[in-house]
Amino acid sequence: MANREELAIIRGARSGRADAQLALGKRYLFGSAGLPCSLPTALHWLDRAARQGCAESCELIGSHIPLDLARAHPTPLAPWYERAYDGGNVRAGLVLAQLLLEGEHTASDTLRTKAVHALEEAARAGFAEAQWLLARRPDIAASVNPAPANPAFGQQSAAVRKSAETAGERPIQAPEWRAVARSDAAGGVLAPDQPWLRRAADNGLAEAQFAMLEQSWSAGAWQDFLTRALPLARTLVENGGGKHTRRLEPGEVTLLSRTARLLAEGKGGIAAGDDEIHTFWELAAAEHDRHAQLAIGLWYARMQVGGARVQGGSGAANFKKAIRWLLMAGEQGLAEAWFALSRIYLKPEFSQRNVADAQRYLERAAEMGYEVAQLECGNNAWRARRENESNDVRAVFWLQQAAAQGNAEAGAAIRKIAPRPDDAPHTETGALLACAGDLAAHPLLAARLELAALFGLTRAETLLLDVAGADQGHCLVIDIRASYGRSKRRLVMVETVQERQALDRIVQMFENVDCGPGGPEGNYRQRLYRLRTLMADAAMAGKMLDETGGRPAVKPERGNASYGMAA
Repeated sequence: MANREELAIIRGARSGRADAQLALGKRYLFGSAGLPCSLPTALHWLDRAARQGCAESCELIGSHIPLDLARAHPTPLAPWYERAYDGGNVRAGLVLAQLLLEGEHTASDTLRTKAVHALEEAARAGFAEAQWLLARRPDIAASVNPAPANPAFGQQSAAVRKSAETAGERPIQAPEWRAVARSDAAGGVLAPDQPWLRRAADNGLAEAQFAMLEQSWSAGAWQDFLTRALPLARTLVENGGGKHTRRLEPGEVTLLSRTARLLAEGKGGIAAGDDEIHTFWELAAAEHDRHAQLAIGLWYARMQVGGARVQGGSGAANFKKAIRWLLMAGEQGLAEAWFALSRIYLKPEFSQRNVADAQRYLERAAEMGYEVAQLECGNNAWRARRENESNDVRAVFWLQQAAAQGNAEAGAAIRKIAPRPDDAPHTETGALLACAGDLAAHPLLAARLELAALFGLTRAETLLLDVAGADQGHCLVIDIRASYGRSKRRLVMVETVQERQALDRIVQMFENVDCGPGGPEGNYRQRLYRLRTLMADAAMAGKMLDETGGRPAVKPERGNASYGMAA
């Protein structure tokens, strides 16, 4: 409660006296016996005093009012920070630069030039916020030489920062992990080996530290990453991160997860105890980091992702806890978690062993692109083809997905399951297409011959294949056993974009066509006769053309033309 002296100051401030407004602003700035410390209220009265020309008010605003309050103030405060900077206040110059170079304030070229000089002076004085701004604004940093800082400036800046913290300035919170490594609002991009960025990080600015860590991680500089990250991770643990006194920032969670991952994998040349690594994992997993959840799940299961046993840890495996953490990781899109779950449900020591659940989780991992799961799904489907004939199509699909990721075993299996024949019986139809003559009157036959040339079909397969039914997207199912008993079911891969486009066009032609004996193409004998007739016509026409020295020959008449139905 305000005393008599303070009440008199309040009355004087309200009446418009600049000295009273200054005095009241000081009391709200630093607190008094009867008035609480309140930066917004202090700014209100100091601003009113500054408008009456009070130089001390400008100095107090420049020294103690942080950037966020200055930006939120309804009236521009840049003039007061400018006056304070002209009086030698380096911190005021920093806030002035932040207001003019990062905000939406419009300023003259002269004022912006002064802001750049103020920023340079603050950066050389050791202000991490100024160094961070220069790191994010290469257009400004290009004109600023990162010369060694003046020790006197460093002492001054440290004193100013300490006074600001004492005045109640909010601590810097680590932003989103990747956001600091992207471009800032002005379009600047953080470049590697940036001296101002390194200085800001060395001065303890969280945003700069996280940006340096992101650069090291992206570049695969594991030792440099751990050198900076491990002390930060240990600080998080020491500050009570494990007791959930506060929620960790996203960047801090990623820091813990990545640090634990590198330490567990032995990268970076820095060693740490298993207990410490496990603590990092636990903190990150509790904050929903999927990689940490996977690691914790595997730790409880005492196994690797592939199911191999891992020695270490106290006590036996706890599969129930492992399943809980692995499910959480899988639901966040981590395919390795689903694959690990499939291994658990296959283990005989697991009381709830369930082959069906194991297959379900295996397929979820495969659907998310996990190469090992795709290979196993393909092999499982191929082994089960006797139970369901269509399993061979599923097998080829999964094997093709794994082979596309460079899996040599999957590629070898595909070549055995769905070979592309190149022997004469399967390539004769390509020659048929070349000598079959004019096929304009027989579009369906022409399409069949084109299909045969693309995929190496035999003559019987060419003439009898149900084209629309054979297309499975990733492969062709060649099955004419119902009409041609000597044939066998086989698969042919669709390997190129050109093959896919040609197949789509041909399938569209046969979409509403009955490919059976009762359809417009007739039975096998009729189709074969039509093909041989066209071949004979083409051969005869070629022979007569040679005999006439290149003059067109009269097309011979067909024998029994009524036998060959038009296609």
